Amino acid sequence: MEYVYAALLLHKLKKEVNEANISSVVKASGAEVNDAQVKAMVAALADINIEDAIKAAPVAVAAAAPAAEPAGEAKKEEKPKDDGKTEEAAMEGLSSLFG
Repeated sequence: MEYVYAALLLHKLKKEVNEANISSVVKASGAEVNDAQVKAMVAALADINIEDAIKAAPVAVAAAAPAAEPAGEAKKEEKPKDDGKTEEAAMEGLSSLFG
């Protein structure tokens, strides 16, 4: 996962997404660099337009959450509805994201 974050960070900073840069970012984060995974990430991104992939990705629910309520105005939490989806169905949907 750290390799994906490194690639996204480099893209955001308009830096080249290559093995050396990804390795530097991962190393700077304090994680151990696995050269095989770095090479695999660069190869996987070779034919991908990262900007288009970001636009096509589903938006995280947390990003749409309203700002925190000011102190003293706490809102009662609502429990999510049980819409009958099973864990298996949720995992099936998740696996479709990874081809």
